[in-house]
Amino acid sequence: MLSCSSGSSILNGFFSKAVFIKPNYNYNYNKLCIIIRSSMNMNSHAFAGNPIKSRTPKPCEPVSPQSALKTLRTLLSTNSQIISDDDFFKILPFRKGKPLTGSTTIGLKWHLGWLSLSDCKSYLEKSQVVLTDDSLVYLGCQNEDGVDFVYWGIDVSDASGLVSQLGAIQFCFVELRTLMVATDWSDSKAMSQLAIAGHGRALVEWHNTARFCGYCGSKTVPIEAGRRKQCSNDSCNKRIYPRVDPVVIMLVIDKENDRALLGRQSRFVPRMWSCLAGFIEPGESLEEAVRRETWEETGIEVGDVVYHSSQPWPVGPSSMPCQLMIGFFAYAKTLEITVDKEELEDAKWHNREDVKKALTFAEYKKAQMTTAAKVEQMCKGVGKGQNLSSDFNVESGELASMFIPAPFAIAHHLISSWVNHDQQQPHPKQPATGI
Repeated sequence: MLSCSSGSSILNGFFSKAVFIKPNYNYNYNKLCIIIRSSMNMNSHAFAGNPIKSRTPKPCEPVSPQSALKTLRTLLSTNSQIISDDDFFKILPFRKGKPLTGSTTIGLKWHLGWLSLSDCKSYLEKSQVVLTDDSLVYLGCQNEDGVDFVYWGIDVSDASGLVSQLGAIQFCFVELRTLMVATDWSDSKAMSQLAIAGHGRALVEWHNTARFCGYCGSKTVPIEAGRRKQCSNDSCNKRIYPRVDPVVIMLVIDKENDRALLGRQSRFVPRMWSCLAGFIEPGESLEEAVRRETWEETGIEVGDVVYHSSQPWPVGPSSMPCQLMIGFFAYAKTLEITVDKEELEDAKWHNREDVKKALTFAEYKKAQMTTAAKVEQMCKGVGKGQNLSSDFNVESGELASMFIPAPFAIAHHLISSWVNHDQQQPHPKQPATGI
């Protein structure tokens, strides 16, 4: 499997040096010195750095899942239209995996469409749907200007009337991949919103795919404010935890010839190349998965494997609500490529200069602004289908010979780190052992 994070047909970002991790070749491969440098005004990868999950409240705290669920049940049991603690609960609806979204004309910035508890209850009632505590999923909490807020997610796919109701106030349900591309990478608040949306989608979609117990087949019920599920069969009573599918993604490097191995799949947009990737199999280590996947897809034998970083990836199929991309540099022991055509369309060695040109030519910022404008139109109800996977051009108007995934994907950072590693003089650090 080629990079899961490189398959998006929507590309964005801006020119940057991204995240650097430089092996210090004064040490042998088993003691590579990893130098990490952040730029792009990004504290973490896309979908990481969720501010409402920065800590887990203690059960005694009012904003903890346990306490918040008790308060929620009390509020929902009242028939009053005005709920005293309503403003402290914020609810984010999802429809078929798409979070509710709004947009502002100034700066073309999107934002999540949080609803109050009373508004959410009212909208659902108009669609003949009853809001219950079991339908809400605890997402986290945050203190804003001295006030504690609790955040919830909810799947409203069955409430068909919501689309028109919320459209009247210029809210709409937008694909998470589209929001990913529309995000302004220099805006930390927007990056935080993206992380929250990704976490919410992963949990909501997991609830939809874990309706039955995998042990006995009985129905499951949500517990711990939707953060877990449990089998309803008393003789089974198994607990089920949110699903995370780990994936290794690696940039295979030919150090002697200063080249990197990139591949492409038939589903990629023309001329896009990316890192190799694959799911971890039971009973193998991360390093073993890197070596196995590289060998299976390209016939290349890998020796040393060095960790780079990881990225949550909640934009895969609904059957896999959240993949965890675990990035590595992998150093080739052999160089002859034998492509597995069932996995890849092609795989080639690319020299550093060609890959550097691919980074320079790609119009990531233009794609980001175009997609942000699309989101604004969608929220206004005038959005039309657009093909955002058009060819990337150089400034002269000529087609670039190749390009790589945009900065929303960990593949971009693996590749750009390798391209630029010799442009930064590292400060001496204690050698770190490669894994």
